[in-house]
Amino acid sequence: MIDLLALCAFNAAYADAIDSDALERWPDFFADDCHYRITHVENEREGLPAGIVYADSRAMLEDRIAALREANIYERQRYRHLLGMPLLLEAEADTARARTPFMVARIMATGQTEMFATGSYEDRFVRREGRLLLQSRVAVCDSTVTDTLLALPL
Repeated sequence: MIDLLALCAFNAAYADAIDSDALERWPDFFADDCHYRITHVENEREGLPAGIVYADSRAMLEDRIAALREANIYERQRYRHLLGMPLLLEAEADTARARTPFMVARIMATGQTEMFATGSYEDRFVRREGRLLLQSRVAVCDSTVTDTLLALPL
């Protein structure tokens, strides 16, 4: 059974990979046939599938990181995630659904720090070959205003 402690440990490792700029590890948190999307609360409430960021495979996530490292030009920045306790909505032997609140501060190269995003992760987890993986992560942001400098994954 996938339990709350496993989800907490998973989310801590996920946030650490992003916050420590180990972005090449980020796709490893997802199943090959995953879904990842960043959207906002109104789009989610209306059932609108388009996202600010959208990927439907781990290969697309890997491409996103390669583009960040090699092709995209953006102001250097880093994040600091603060995660709440996951709310376990469903749990089976090898699957689970959970909702986890998040706050993300963005630290610019100048040292300026600001609250960048708040919201919740709407997750579907699977266990494959003993590893917990995200089948789906939808980052639902509270604000409908999106900074155009959304370079890093949430």
